[in-house]
Amino acid sequence: MTSSSASAVFAAFSALAPYGWDEAWADEFAPYDTEGLLPGRVIRVDRGQCDVVTADGVVRADTAFVTPHDPMRVVCTGDWVAVEPGGNPRYVRTYLPRRTAFVRSTSSKRSEGQILAANVDHAIVAVSLAAELDLGRIERFLALAWESGAQPLVVLTKADLVPDAVTRAHLVQDVELSAPGVTVLPVSAMDGDGLDVLVATVSGGTSVLLGQSGAGKSTLANALVGVDVMDVQATRDADGKGRHTTTTRNLLALPGGGVLIDTPGLRGVGLWDAESGVGQVFSEIEELAQGCRFQDCAHEAEPGCAVRSAVESGELSVRRLESYRKLMRENQWIVAKTDARVRAELRREWKRKGAAGRAAMELKRGRRR
Repeated sequence: MTSSSASAVFAAFSALAPYGWDEAWADEFAPYDTEGLLPGRVIRVDRGQCDVVTADGVVRADTAFVTPHDPMRVVCTGDWVAVEPGGNPRYVRTYLPRRTAFVRSTSSKRSEGQILAANVDHAIVAVSLAAELDLGRIERFLALAWESGAQPLVVLTKADLVPDAVTRAHLVQDVELSAPGVTVLPVSAMDGDGLDVLVATVSGGTSVLLGQSGAGKSTLANALVGVDVMDVQATRDADGKGRHTTTTRNLLALPGGGVLIDTPGLRGVGLWDAESGVGQVFSEIEELAQGCRFQDCAHEAEPGCAVRSAVESGELSVRRLESYRKLMRENQWIVAKTDARVRAELRREWKRKGAAGRAAMELKRGRRR
């Protein structure tokens, strides 16, 4: 399509600009414009129905035409869609190709992914300072964020509950060491500390808010929007955890620009084909691995392992290496469920390790005799 035609489609629906509408989306939508369909962005999905914001306002639409068996292809909050201009009910006819998608694995025994948010520019991982830091969980969120194509940001909420500046600085440093290349921002929605920096960050593009229940996501969303749009419940004093106050994913326009997708608290965050994301989170390990003697070094018992040498020298923490191994194993297992080649490679590796273990035991028994 010509740039002038795309500009015309963009101008015709310019009322959608606060929700991220631009000429690139207009270009993608152009074929559906000739069919008389309307562009819109999904702000909420609920049981086969979705709320779509269009240039004429928010409409309710049925997703029956775009509900395939593949859960990765269902309509999701953040999608740009082509919706019918009228009818009872209205129908979403299709969604435009996604620029990014935040995906986790489902809890089912089948290898399936679940899309939490689409077309996201910033992935905000909310972590409460009212509870003990779980660095492994933060690394897991960041791996999925990097894999999605979004830029991660860790927001340490409830910073007002850690009034001691030195203690707060140490907590920030601990998270920074687990999040190379990621901004770590302590924020208090109660007194406004750090909010100005966060508002400036999310003012351009689409941000998704992620974290466990009780992490303060709803309070943070209310602070960013400027009004109480999300219900908030107090956390338990015993463990700092909260109840699920957000039950659906909602897309909210921010007064300072940009949009925010608030998500329910996530108890489980399974990886979904996130090898490059894991590598990004543990970039220092990936860099050290370049110095290993063997290209396929597992950093366990191989001679000439630069990663284990870094652990022995104190350059790399044992916790980081163990977390890296855990996430890589989990990701490999998820991929193997659907990829026969990876399954075969895993079986060969298990057999090799089993044979090596048996040989070592036989050698040990021979020495004893």
